[in-house]
This record gives sequence, C-alpha cells and structure tokens, in this order.
Amino acid sequence: MGPCWAGSRDLLGRGWRGLHNLGIAAAWAPQQMKHTLSVLVEDESGALSRISGLFARRGFNIESLAVGPAERSGVSRLTMVVAGDDHTLEQMTKQLDKLVNVLGVIDLSTIPAVERELMLLKVSAPAETRSAILDLAQVFRANVVDVADNALTLEVVGDPGKLVALEQVMEGYGILEIARTGRISLERASGVNTAYLKTTGLEKRLPA
Repeated sequence: MGPCWAGSRDLLGRGWRGLHNLGIAAAWAPQQMKHTLSVLVEDESGALSRISGLFARRGFNIESLAVGPAERSGVSRLTMVVAGDDHTLEQMTKQLDKLVNVLGVIDLSTIPAVERELMLLKVSAPAETRSAILDLAQVFRANVVDVADNALTLEVVGDPGKLVALEQVMEGYGILEIARTGRISLERASGVNTAYLKTTGLEKRLPA
C-alpha cells in the first residue's frame, strides 16, 4: 500500500476532528444554512407537537416558530426557521409531508419570498441620551409605543437583518428587554428576487 493511501486512511480514521486540525474540515463538512419553511396544517389538537417532535428526534433546533390562521378556514400557516444542509432539509421536508395533519410544505429559502418580523425593544433612555435614541428610531422607522422616565419601548417591523441592526445600535444605550415574534414569510407573487438585486447592485458599485 502506497504512503499516500496510508496517509488518507489515517485521516479518515481520525474523523472530522483530525481534518479540522489540518485546517481542511471546513471545505469537506456539509454547509449549514438557515431555511425558512412554510407549512400548512389542519387546526387539530397535537399537530404542532408532532411537527416539533419530528425535528427534535432528528436533532434539529427550531430557531423561530410563528403560527397563525391561513387563508382557508380550519387551516393554519406555520413558519419555522431551522439550520441544516440542503440534503438533510430535503429529507425533513419529505417527512413533514407524510404527517397526517400537514397539507403542504415549502422551503422559502430557495425561492423569492417576503420575510418580516416584529420586535419590541425596551431601551434605557435617560434625558441625556433620549433625543439620540429617538433620532435612531426614526432612521429605522421604529415606533415609540411606551414612554417612561428612564426608558423607551420601540416597535419595529422588517426583515431579520433590520431588526438585528437596530438591536446592535441600541446595545450602546443599554437594552432592558427584547421580545420578537419570529419570522413570517410568503412567496413573492411577482417572482422578483430582491436578494439577487441587492447582490448585483453591490457588484456594480464595487471597482473591478
């Protein structure tokens, strides 16, 4: 057996830890990305627990979950964000389709979609910093929904990136509490891929 094959067998024997130590695990390991799944389910007792149980048994963490009435009576739309590689998520989608109360599953991460989330953010706002906080809230189109002597509560709606950006800006002033609804999403009827437009627009502005 040649030394090259022997070395390869040694690497495989070490597993991912051995590959990581050699700095090549990132290239071989499956890529994890966040997927937004839209699931139509019948309004019956236990439907939500069966869906969440399916993901739990396979070691998937549901990062956010939002449930509400759909366009049809007796049907709810469940929007969840989970992380995983494409192949595994494809298998999970097929398993979801087989559940009794599930009427349909769409991975909105692979098609043009509208994504929104609502966040309530309570931030420390004494007199000396209140005007600066209000100016920033206006930039993010956030509404002030509660005012106290030393705190403001802001309401902001937008895509997840906008909410994270506001949270990061407000950290310097002192965030007291945060509540987020979880992501909701629908396929774009126009079919316009805004993420692609943002990318191509950036490429045009960058020097060659």
